[in-house]
Amino acid sequence: MMPEKWLGSVVFLAIVMFTNVLGAYVGVNIGTDVSDMPSASDVVAILKANQITHVRLYNADSHMLKALSDSRIEVMVGVLNEEVLGIGESPSAAAAWVNKNVAAYLPSTNITAISVGSQVLTSVPNAASVLVSAMNYLHKALVATNLNFQVKVSTPHSMDVIPKPFPPSTATFDSKWNSTIYQILQFLKNTNSYYMLNAYPYYGYTTGDGIFPIDYALFRPLPSVKQIVDPNTLFHYSSMFDAMVDAAYYSIEAFNLSGVPVVVTESGWPWLGGAKEPDATLENAETYTNNLIRRVLNNSGPPSQVNIPINTYIYELFNEDKRPGSIAEKNWGVFFPNGTSVYPLSLSTSGQITGNSSMVFCVVKDDADTDKLQNGLNWACGQGQANCSAIQPGHSCYLPNNIKSHASYAYNDYYQKKRSAGGTCNFDGTAVATAIDPSYGSCIYTGSTNSSTSMGISPNVAFGPISPLGGSSKLPVSGIQFVIPAAFLFLVMFQLGIYA
Repeated sequence: MMPEKWLGSVVFLAIVMFTNVLGAYVGVNIGTDVSDMPSASDVVAILKANQITHVRLYNADSHMLKALSDSRIEVMVGVLNEEVLGIGESPSAAAAWVNKNVAAYLPSTNITAISVGSQVLTSVPNAASVLVSAMNYLHKALVATNLNFQVKVSTPHSMDVIPKPFPPSTATFDSKWNSTIYQILQFLKNTNSYYMLNAYPYYGYTTGDGIFPIDYALFRPLPSVKQIVDPNTLFHYSSMFDAMVDAAYYSIEAFNLSGVPVVVTESGWPWLGGAKEPDATLENAETYTNNLIRRVLNNSGPPSQVNIPINTYIYELFNEDKRPGSIAEKNWGVFFPNGTSVYPLSLSTSGQITGNSSMVFCVVKDDADTDKLQNGLNWACGQGQANCSAIQPGHSCYLPNNIKSHASYAYNDYYQKKRSAGGTCNFDGTAVATAIDPSYGSCIYTGSTNSSTSMGISPNVAFGPISPLGGSSKLPVSGIQFVIPAAFLFLVMFQLGIYA
């Protein structure tokens, strides 16, 4: 008979192999603390228009689940934190929850996972004692309805459960949660589920007292003298995101456990903040999100688990302006409720962009220094190769004839043309990115929806793997994930004599 540890390794290897075949995906979280929240059907229309293939709901809203019917979008539904206690204390409550919120919608709505609460250990510690029971009861309810192979159960954790995430190789879970986390990990391993991690380099950077450079948080290349290296493994970490994911893997390994992949259930960057939140900017959010997408879709894992892709859900679809907290807390959305993108999104490895470039312009700051503006204008129209003909006498953007107006036009022309090659909206601190179209009268800024010199932007690019035949011919991804590994594992086990 095959040793249990060996069998577990074969199963995990099969899962990893087919995860790689299918390719990594980027999904999106959908929060509902939105004052002008679109209808469920409109939300799904936005998802389809942008070919978003994976979504995470924080609840099990019936309107959304109905609207997602026949969309083939993979759906993660959520047990609310206030529901965890009741489910964790009652198998019948867990069964009722599954029947009402999962079984009732399958198979037309493609539900593939249940997230049990959100950061329960750190946000509602009084429910921690029943968290594992809640997960077990929900899983047993899925088994009873023969849905346990299609629908996985897990629970999202914040990085707060790993008090010292760097260097990753020495990371361990907070010892006060050792018993609960060990039970959770055993459950995930036994049910072939995955560890859910909420990883936010934004907070890692802003609360890090300047230990790490912002480029490290934004996936930007670091000079050789500033490379981030784990002194124990000598692994080089090109991003804080990778280091956070690896910290989770090493923390799991510290329990002598393996075979539990990490899925990032939340990651993002706010695009607007208050006076004490200077890093919550449109430019930083655009940089982070697009670099995150490119990072995930390159189909590799962090340095310690390079063969396991880091499937990730972006936080979040819309700004949740009704959330309590600071200005930044309310401004993480990548789309406006009308379906336009807050900033251009490169939603595929091909570099194509969704959303109109009119959503982001580069203009002069109100308090910019005049001398710096003149230098910036000279550079943009010269070395920066901006087309400054419109601000020459007699042309459409010459009036008003002042340095601020002319510099704004030149800055924006440079930014729109060079952004994809790494050009930024800074100009020695005199410029700022804005979602407000600065065009006026006959003066049309490059990138405006009114401009005849658009940049060939292609909308509707996929977050995740898309059939080469187009969205209408996609197979349900979860069906592929489920059927192929099952057949493969049967063959492996047969060859090894398990079914002999």
